[in-house]
Amino acid sequence: MVPRSLLPCAALLLSACASGNYRAVSDAVVKVGPPYNVRGVTYAPAVDPAYDMLGLASWYGSESGRRTANGERFRPEWVTAAHTTLPLPSYVEVTALDTGRRILVRVNDRGPFTGRGRILDLSRGAAEALGVRGTGVVPVRVRVVAPDERDRARLRKGKGARDLPPVDERTRANLRAQLRASGL
Repeated sequence: MVPRSLLPCAALLLSACASGNYRAVSDAVVKVGPPYNVRGVTYAPAVDPAYDMLGLASWYGSESGRRTANGERFRPEWVTAAHTTLPLPSYVEVTALDTGRRILVRVNDRGPFTGRGRILDLSRGAAEALGVRGTGVVPVRVRVVAPDERDRARLRKGKGARDLPPVDERTRANLRAQLRASGL
């Protein structure tokens, strides 16, 4: 018989067994991690609160049910993403440079590892929220942000955060010109 004081621990252990030992969706443990190597390229995870990059984003969705790099179950319909070096989890604002649409995304996985200017892999749900699912690869701006707890809670539950106003055409034209100047 399990003592009453240990019932919450016993329930947690049993639920872990039932769920395939996936880590609960939480922001409690932020994982930076040591440098790692994929296909001959070394990536060094680091805290970078000033991260603000232009590049390409793709989306992925066939990994349903697999474990993300921070141990959570990958759910393709959730608004999540993969990044090579940001701490897990991190929150980013992603702007589609073609449309100006912006969304908040929770980064909970590693990738993309394809090179060629890709800086973010969006889940299917994030790609749909950004309006780029049919496109495949899109030019984006990715910035680390610190959303309020309400938006974090929604993203931890797989929901989209509050709607953000779109970026104006003049700003997008400037960002696209910067991206072209970088060779992408």
